[in-house]
Amino acid sequence: MSNPSQFQVHVVSPSYWKVTFENGPINLYDPDTIDQLGDLVTRMEQDPDLTVVVFQSANPDFFMAHFDLLSDIQRVYTTAPGPTGLLPHSDSLLRLSKVPALTISAIKGRVRGAGSEFVLNTDIRFAGSNAILGQPEVGFGAVPGGNPMGRLAELVGRGRAMEIVVGGDDFPAQLAAEYGYVNRVLPEDELDDFVDTFARRVAGFSKAGVSGTKEFVDAATAIPAGEYAAALAAFKRTAGRPENADHVRSLFERGLQQPQGIELDLGKHVAERF
Repeated sequence: MSNPSQFQVHVVSPSYWKVTFENGPINLYDPDTIDQLGDLVTRMEQDPDLTVVVFQSANPDFFMAHFDLLSDIQRVYTTAPGPTGLLPHSDSLLRLSKVPALTISAIKGRVRGAGSEFVLNTDIRFAGSNAILGQPEVGFGAVPGGNPMGRLAELVGRGRAMEIVVGGDDFPAQLAAEYGYVNRVLPEDELDDFVDTFARRVAGFSKAGVSGTKEFVDAATAIPAGEYAAALAAFKRTAGRPENADHVRSLFERGLQQPQGIELDLGKHVAERF
């Protein structure tokens, strides 16, 4: 029996898709997400007319919370490699960054960890004023596995990338925009219309012009595939170590992966030790 689709595709026109992510109360990212994202990216790669894709969330409080720490993490390491030769998590992110269409994340709510890695591999990030972004993995004792280090260093510079990934704190939308983590911030009630207007503008252009231009930007900002593989290997080495267990257990006791409680300001809580 197949798992329900976490990515619902609405074909606005042959050249414009809206994709809505939905997975449980806080939109966790799990091994099924990885598999389904790989299938979606393949569909995007193969569509001859697709020019722009907008990613949005069905949950206004959580765009993509983070990786599901209660899921079967071994699937991430043991599933057969994807078309790039990388394991599926790395493969789907790298391929997402290179699809021959413009990809846009319309971020409402919280997007952290693997969710942040997802939006960093889309081409453009527009955020609502209440959005919160972050990479809390170091606070869990792990190296981020989707190589946000490489993406953020290119986007925001070395020092700010260090602040984001090593500090492990939450970044409110406005500060994220000032740093370059997102393109710009819109009032919550204006974000959808703004993104739709922009997407329709791009969808009206020639796919050859859009995808051809994107290729040059990709070449100028390319991250070697090996860096994705190395980041995932570093995550495997550092996540789940015995010395992390008490802290992670404490976070679950305080409401980790629940809609309320510490998920609302996780960046603060990952630094608390009891």
